[in-house]
Amino acid sequence: MSVRLLKKVLKEQELQRQQHHDESEEEEGESPYPGTRPAINLFDLLNDDDVDQLQENEPEIDDEMVVGNNHKQELSGMKSMVGAISTSNQKSKKKKKKKSKTGLSSVTNKVKEPFEDMLDTLSLDVNSSRHQPCPSETKPETSKLRAEFVKQCAPSALQVDLKCLNPENELRRIFGSKVVKSFEKSNQASSSRQVIGGRRGAHHIRRTILVSPSEHWPRWDGSLSMEFLETKDGYHHFRYVHSSSSDQAQRTFEAAKAIHDLNGIASILLYHPYHLDSLVTMADYFKFVGENQMSADSIAKSLYALECAWHPTFSPLQANCQLKICHETNKPLFTTLFTHMKNLDRRGCHRSALEVCKLLLSLDLDDPMGAMFCVDYFALRAEEYAWLEWFSEDYKSDNSLWLFPNFSYSLAICRFYLEREEPSKDANTCATKSNSADLMKQALMLHPSVLKKLVAKVPLKDQAWTNIIKHVFFRSEKTGSASLDHLINIYVEKSYIIWRLPDLQKLLRVSALQVIETLEHSTSDAKDWACVRKEAFSSEKNEYGHLLVSDFSDTVPTLPPENLQNFMVDPRMREPERNGGQIAHPLDGGPAPRDVANRNALAVLFESMLPWVNYGGRGDEGGNEENQVNGHE
Repeated sequence: MSVRLLKKVLKEQELQRQQHHDESEEEEGESPYPGTRPAINLFDLLNDDDVDQLQENEPEIDDEMVVGNNHKQELSGMKSMVGAISTSNQKSKKKKKKKSKTGLSSVTNKVKEPFEDMLDTLSLDVNSSRHQPCPSETKPETSKLRAEFVKQCAPSALQVDLKCLNPENELRRIFGSKVVKSFEKSNQASSSRQVIGGRRGAHHIRRTILVSPSEHWPRWDGSLSMEFLETKDGYHHFRYVHSSSSDQAQRTFEAAKAIHDLNGIASILLYHPYHLDSLVTMADYFKFVGENQMSADSIAKSLYALECAWHPTFSPLQANCQLKICHETNKPLFTTLFTHMKNLDRRGCHRSALEVCKLLLSLDLDDPMGAMFCVDYFALRAEEYAWLEWFSEDYKSDNSLWLFPNFSYSLAICRFYLEREEPSKDANTCATKSNSADLMKQALMLHPSVLKKLVAKVPLKDQAWTNIIKHVFFRSEKTGSASLDHLINIYVEKSYIIWRLPDLQKLLRVSALQVIETLEHSTSDAKDWACVRKEAFSSEKNEYGHLLVSDFSDTVPTLPPENLQNFMVDPRMREPERNGGQIAHPLDGGPAPRDVANRNALAVLFESMLPWVNYGGRGDEGGNEENQVNGHE
C-alpha cells in the first residue's frame, strides 16, 4: 500500500470524526442542512478495498507491507464508524438508504469479478498479451487489409477546422476578448439604429458555420435548395436548385442589368432579400465606391443563403463532397467564398482565410477559382508550416506541387521556419528532407524570373540586389511559357509582402549569390532546370488565363464617379468593333430626366449615385438636349 493512499485515508478519517462530533451535538441527530452528504463516499471505500486486494498479491517492499497491515485496521474502524452513522440517520433517510443499498449491491457484485479479466476485456491495445495470436498465426492478408483500412481512414489535409473557420475566435486570440466584445457592442448599436421602426426579434436567426448572421437580417425565404446527384470515387456530388419564386427575380435582374439600372437591382432585394446575383452585384458596387463594410455584409448574406440551402447529408468540412462549377447554379458559392476569403485576409484573420481556402479546394478538385495559388500564402501568414509541408505531400498523392512558383518558394520559407522551431530535430529531418538553403536554391534555379519581379515589387533597394539582377541568369523577366509567366505574376502580386522580413531577404540574397557562384563554374545545371521548367509548363497557351492577377491583389479597387457607368457591362457595349468602333444602338441625346415623385427614397438614393442618371436641372422641366450622359452641362 502506498503512503499517498494512507495519507488520503487519514485525512478522510479526521473529517469523519469531526462530522460525527458535530452531529452528536445536534438535537435528534439530524443535520441542520438536509442537502449535505457524508464526507466519505462508500463507493470509494469499496474501491480502496479492491485496490488493497489487488496490491496484496504483488511483491512489495517490507515497509509497504507494514503500512498495508495498518491500513487494513484503519479501514475496518472506518467501516464500523460509517455503519454507526448510517443507523443514526436511518429514520430521516429511508429512501436514500434504499437507493444506496441497491448501488452497493451492484458495485460489490462487480468487485467480485477478477480485475485482470476486466482489464483484458477493456483493453484496446493490439499488443495485449491475452487473446493475441502468435506471430506464426497472423496472415499477410490481414496486414494488407489493415493497411488499406488505415489509408482510407487517414485524415485529409483539406479537412476544415470548425473552430478556426470562425474569424471571431481568431480576433479574440489576437486582440483579446474585451476588445472584441466592445467592438461587437458598437456594431450592435449601429445595427439597432438601422432597424428602428422594423420588427426586431420576430423570427429566429438560423446559426451557420460560414458566417455569423446578424439579428436584423430578414428570414430565410427558401428560394434555394440543394439536391444529391451521385456518389463517385468516394465523393458525394451535389447541386444547387433554384425555386420557381426566384425565377421571376432572376428575370427582373437580367432586365435591370441590361439597362445599367442599379436602382432596379436594389428594388429586387426589397422583395427578395437573398437573391444571390443581386447581392453579389451590390457587393461589387459597394467595393468600388469604397464602402467595404457594406460589401462584406452583402457577401455574408449570400453565404448565409447558400448555407441555409445545404442538403442534410452535405458535409463539406470532411472534404468528401463535391459541387462542380460546371453546374451553373453552383457558381455563386465559389465566387462568394473567394470574396469572403479575401475579406478575411484584409481583416487580418489569416487562419480563417486558410480554412475557407481549404474549403474551396475540397469542393471542386479542378480548382476553378485558383485557390491553389494562394493557399501557401495563407498557411505562411497563419504560421501553419507543418500543415503546408503535409499538404504538399498529401494533395493528389504526388510531389508535383513544388514545380509551381508559389510552392517552390513557399516550401523553402516553410522549411526555414521549421528549422527555427525544432532545432533538435534538424539531424533527423536533414536525413529525409532538404534544408531551407537547398530548397531556396532549387526555387531560384527553377524560376529565376521571380527574383527580379520581387526586387521591384517589395521593393529591395540595396546595392547587392542591383548587382544580382544584373547577372545574365536573373536578368530576364519572361520564361517563354505564357502559363508560367501568368502564375509568377500571381505569386508576386499575392506574396510580395512576405519578403519584407529581413530574415527571408537574407536567405534569398545568400541563395542567389550561391546560385551565381555555381553557374560560374558550370552552366549545365541551368540547362537541366530549364528542361524541367519547359517540360512542366509545355503548353503554348495560357492555361490559367481565367484567373485575373487583380483578384489575388491585396489592394481594394475603386472607380471614380465618371467611370461607374462601366460597372455593369451592357451586352451592347461588348460589340464596339462590329460597328466600326461605334456602340451598337447609341443613346442619342442622353437619357431623359427621371421623375422622383411617388418613388421609394432608398431606391432614389441608390439611383442618384449613378452618374448616368439625370433628374434634370432646376430650370429644366424636360431633359436639356445639351446635357451629357453624366447629367452635367
